Amino acid sequence: MIRRHALPGRRRGSTPRARTTPAVLAALSLLTGAVACGPEGLAGRPRAPRDAVRVEPADARREVAVDAPLSVRVPGGRLESVRVVRTRGAAEAPVAGRISADGMSWRPVERGLAPAAEYRVDAVALDGHGRRIARRTTFRTRVPDERFLAYSAPEHRATVGTGMIVSLEFNRKVTDRAAVERAVEVTTVPRVEVVGHWFGGERLDLRPERYWKPGTEVTVRLRLRDVRAAPGVHGLQDRTFAFTVGREQTSVVDAVAHTMEVRRDGERLATLPITAGTDESPTYNGKMVVTEMFETTRMDGRSVGFDGEYDIPDVPHAIRLTSSGTFLHGNYWAGDAFGERNVSHGCVGLRDVKGGSSLAPAGWFFDRTLIGDVVEVRRSDDRTVAADNGLGGWNLDWKDWRAGSALG
Repeated sequence: MIRRHALPGRRRGSTPRARTTPAVLAALSLLTGAVACGPEGLAGRPRAPRDAVRVEPADARREVAVDAPLSVRVPGGRLESVRVVRTRGAAEAPVAGRISADGMSWRPVERGLAPAAEYRVDAVALDGHGRRIARRTTFRTRVPDERFLAYSAPEHRATVGTGMIVSLEFNRKVTDRAAVERAVEVTTVPRVEVVGHWFGGERLDLRPERYWKPGTEVTVRLRLRDVRAAPGVHGLQDRTFAFTVGREQTSVVDAVAHTMEVRRDGERLATLPITAGTDESPTYNGKMVVTEMFETTRMDGRSVGFDGEYDIPDVPHAIRLTSSGTFLHGNYWAGDAFGERNVSHGCVGLRDVKGGSSLAPAGWFFDRTLIGDVVEVRRSDDRTVAADNGLGGWNLDWKDWRAGSALG
């Protein structure tokens, strides 16, 4: 380490005396970027060549690629110290690195450079003749052409049901999944292990082994800025969102008995008559999580592959269960089917009136539902809903869920 030494003091009115020692000259030379210990070197030795300390990327380079190698080398002698700092705007951060065992090279601990940043390299070495040499270089990395960001659920400060799964959808395909997953930090109070699972290269869901405990506070930090997701694609976000887990409520639909049992904190609230999907278009089996709720919405069969079979402009109390179009919703057109037979195109219907009513079974259930509540369908003549269809991840056991993490 180079220290600045104050020159010896003098009394007021006295004449200063030249007290600059060879050691002080050497330190000053290093601080001003000289490459030897004086104009011609101490004791008449020649100046050390500029390339006695070799830095890559070269000094004053611009538009350096983020995958360019960063290194400091000496062809002879050894490195005494290397300090590398990354700056961007007012922010400055040191870059961790190691000098090799033989002292002839330095490399960063982590490969890859941050985009749109300036790097400053300060190196001090002893050459083969024992001369101390200092070198400072700078270079700038290029601004990447492509950025990626994540669209997240649930919303910030939401209160959610115990089945909520944190879901991140990326606007660009991620090939370095481990780097991206590592940059997503989930902390909980009380503490619980949360593991990520990738669905393709554009979606990462995270959940604990079992449903959240009521009252759990969850904080998600997306430290994605400058994270490399794919060649030439780097993160844009550095943000935090949080949510609270509310009371526990799960509802079980029995497609054969045509009923839905609603339980709150382990106690049965009600058993409601329902109508599920017909034999030709049955309802998915399995655990589904509430992701959206609409007081009224339009349902057009053309949007889910039932061309022209229905188009209802005012479906009341609609609760989305899958991204493919499965809803639990109010139904005012099915007559006496509730509790008796299955007549829907795959949704779960509850009795309601045109315009919706909070006194009808559908309105009653809607008013007691949170985003993140679980609705499980049993005994339907269809397969189990896919884990990536909505927030269907609870249909994977813990071993299979963990196998989908890029972190091992």
